[in-house]
Amino acid sequence: MTEKAYSIGEGPATRVSLSLPEGTAEAIRARVGKREFSAFITTAVERELRGQILDEYLADYERRKGPVSEAAQGRARQVFDEVFAEEEQWPAAS
Repeated sequence: MTEKAYSIGEGPATRVSLSLPEGTAEAIRARVGKREFSAFITTAVERELRGQILDEYLADYERRKGPVSEAAQGRARQVFDEVFAEEEQWPAAS
């Protein structure tokens, strides 16, 4: 029997142990409260993982095709803003 592979943000919750500086933990609790602590950490970790994947993709693209032009960056920013503004999941890139 094979285990299902889950993507970032998918699958059942699993308990993990992590250590944070006390000041960081206090700042999180002050911002979101004790009950939303895990959700806050989950969101932050998922955001970081997705950012790293995007960075890796861009680095690979630039190795193969060269730097992304200013015009292409502007168009990508526009598309990003249009798509994610509709879904209200990401802040505007501009």
